[in-house]
Amino acid sequence: MSSLRRVLFLFLDGVGLGSDDPTINPLAAADLPTLRGLIDGKPLTASTGHYSNGRAHLIPTDACLGVPGQPQSATGQATILTGVNAPARLGEHYGPRPDQRVRDILDEASLFARLNQAGLPSYFCNAYPQGYFDRIAQGKRGLSAVPYAATVGGQALLTADEMRAGTALSANFTGEGWRTQLGYTDIPDYTLEEAGANWWKIAQPYRFVFFEHWLTDALGHSRDMDGAVANFQRIDRFVAGLLAAADWEETLLIISSDHGNIEDCSVRLHTENPALTLLYGAQSSRFAPRIYGLDDFAGVIEDFLTAN
Repeated sequence: MSSLRRVLFLFLDGVGLGSDDPTINPLAAADLPTLRGLIDGKPLTASTGHYSNGRAHLIPTDACLGVPGQPQSATGQATILTGVNAPARLGEHYGPRPDQRVRDILDEASLFARLNQAGLPSYFCNAYPQGYFDRIAQGKRGLSAVPYAATVGGQALLTADEMRAGTALSANFTGEGWRTQLGYTDIPDYTLEEAGANWWKIAQPYRFVFFEHWLTDALGHSRDMDGAVANFQRIDRFVAGLLAAADWEETLLIISSDHGNIEDCSVRLHTENPALTLLYGAQSSRFAPRIYGLDDFAGVIEDFLTAN
């Protein structure tokens, strides 16, 4: 067991709290014994609203932040990782990837940088295959907000080497796609539960560990209801592995998102629904009442890590 106080942030791109209709909302249709079990079997939908049982908390979280229009990834993620209301500063929601205006906000206030400078080591634990770095070098894509924020904090993005060493995770949890689609046959082969337990192992040297799962947003844009249901059930198993492995006396788990999307598979666009947030673990009852919008996470994380 570890005595270090730490925050684990599971970021699920494009997940809001939507309707109870299981024909359009995979969160209403999926079998989620772990996630729903945290909140006494309540559905992960808008109808549940704010729900707390003293150990876990479902918090509908404002992703619009006072700015009209559909929330977007760059400004939403930058807001989470800085505490700055990026849409309000820009006067619009912007995405999917940061422009110079969003990069300026991340340069100014990246949570990774702030924590590292305060002696609270942070870690972005996603690994990227070589093709990702090649496309960046060729100018074919730019960094999205999360990896950009990590690099502002001084971290080099993780590669197949860290995957082989077991000190990084793939965005699909198990590394299966790396082996079957990308040709990395020598990386570890995890079950979903093992991947969740490995996240806890990876976290040990750090005080803040961020893991990004982007497939939820992609499935929402493609309106792939069956794929979305199956993916949420994979997430549920990953979280089950984490919950069984971790020491929750000093650890706070945040599961949240940047905007709605996948909770309404009847449309391909982002929604204006509140973002899904689940809070679990150490001092969750103390900090849950402080979360209203995406701009509240950074302050909560800093205060949890430094509070007496």
